[in-house]
Amino acid sequence: MRKLLASVVVAMAALVTGPVVAADPPQYPDIEVPEVDYGLGSSFYLRGSAAINLHWAKEVRHDPAWTGVLVHQIDQLGYGYSWGAGFGYETGDGLRFDATIDSIETSGIRITKAGLPAPDENGQYTLMLRSTLALANAYYDFGFGGDGFGYSGSSGAFGYVGAGVGVAWNHAEVNATSATLPLPSAVPTGGNVSPAAAVMAGVGYDMGTWVADLGYRAVWIQQVNNSPTLYPGQYFSIDNNFIHELRGTVRYRFN
Repeated sequence: MRKLLASVVVAMAALVTGPVVAADPPQYPDIEVPEVDYGLGSSFYLRGSAAINLHWAKEVRHDPAWTGVLVHQIDQLGYGYSWGAGFGYETGDGLRFDATIDSIETSGIRITKAGLPAPDENGQYTLMLRSTLALANAYYDFGFGGDGFGYSGSSGAFGYVGAGVGVAWNHAEVNATSATLPLPSAVPTGGNVSPAAAVMAGVGYDMGTWVADLGYRAVWIQQVNNSPTLYPGQYFSIDNNFIHELRGTVRYRFN
């Protein structure tokens, strides 16, 4: 009888407390999982650039000239500007690649001829260069420390280094002022196609969709000449042209 009574009491207690327990489950603290910042990841981009420049080379060769091979030291630097556009891809881990086309113009690089026999004309000769430069480039973007800075694609400041190789299509014109008479057309215009390369370094700021940078670019053009010319004495060539640029660029990511 006692066992039966105890069983009834336990059963009634279970019926009464069961709904209460079911309606009020134990409470556990909320655990927040932080979101992982993957940056922008890989993306394609368009770019536009503009620069001011200085044109340096060592000497001008006349080969052959009226009196044989002549070499004239360049005594004044040229100066000018460039602008261009490009299309590229960034991997999201610091590397990016692009192809660019730039229009480069310089003027004022000069030689001075003195003490030469006729028919050569003594005087000053200044070069005007127009070059279309096509390069394939590779870069590495790096941060300056701290979260959110640098190559991951998060907004912030970053630095970069890069290099490119390609081709330059050159057009050369010369203004000549002779000691005996003005010779504005004494040296025929002409042009050539030459190997070219560049190295770059600078700093920038990543704003997400838009990226701006300011940097230095050194462009090497193997040779500038006025080929073809029918007159051997008026043919000239300038080897190892270096064009030093202060260059600003804006990039737009579109995916």
